[in-house]
Formats: sequence, C-alpha cells, structure tokens
Amino acid sequence: MDECLICAKHLGSGPLAGPVVFADELVVVSHRPGGGVLGYLFVETRRHVAALDALTVTEAEAVARAARLAAVGLRAELDPEFVFSAVAGRSVAHFHQHVFVRHRGTPDELAWTEVEWAGAPRADAAELCSRLRTHFP
Repeated sequence: MDECLICAKHLGSGPLAGPVVFADELVVVSHRPGGGVLGYLFVETRRHVAALDALTVTEAEAVARAARLAAVGLRAELDPEFVFSAVAGRSVAHFHQHVFVRHRGTPDELAWTEVEWAGAPRADAAELCSRLRTHFP
C-alpha cells in the first residue's frame, strides 16, 4: 500500500480527500474534492484491493448498497437529468466506483463522463454531503 492516494484519503490526508458522506467498516462514500461541480461521489473499499474481481462477496454487496444509496440521494437532492456510475480505476490501484450526475442543461455535445462546464451548478460540497447523509441508514 505504499503511497496509495485512496488509503491516505481514508486517513483524511492527501489530494483526494473530500467531504465524507458515509463510512462504515467496509466502504467510504465521499464527494470529489475541490471547488468543482456538485454531485460527483466515490464509493471506495476500506480494504486496499485493486479491482472489482478481488472484492469479497461482503465487500461487493456493501459497494452495491452504497452506490445505490448514493444514486438515490443524488437524485433526491440535485434533481439531475441522469445519475451515472462507472468503475474505471486505471490511475489509482484501490477499488473505487464513480457515482455522478449529469445536471439538467448540460450541453448535448459533452460526453456522458464530462461534468465540468461553465453553467454547471457549484456550491458547498460539504453542505450537499450533509444532506446526502440522510439517505444512508
């Protein structure tokens, strides 16, 4: 686990640390850090494991449950056009699932993965995370 940015994030440090929505012994759900667009969450395993196929059944179930609750919360709190999810993990070898919105009014020419654009809603991510916590048991 030398220099794993997600392990560091779970300890509250490093460039990936953002507001936490939910955490238990298996997963952490947090918002993308920085002053960017609202509604970009990560579901990460606590255990340092690189890929989906390396998860235990219990971890996979916890990830699926957390991703679903994240999507439900994002839909309720932001009323987006879409809520997307993807597992891509090429840059950091620690399992993480992206759960993010496509805000209403996003220009059609932007790919489904593009969330940054001039008119995208921006506000305090910590405040949004506080509201999203109510969607987790």
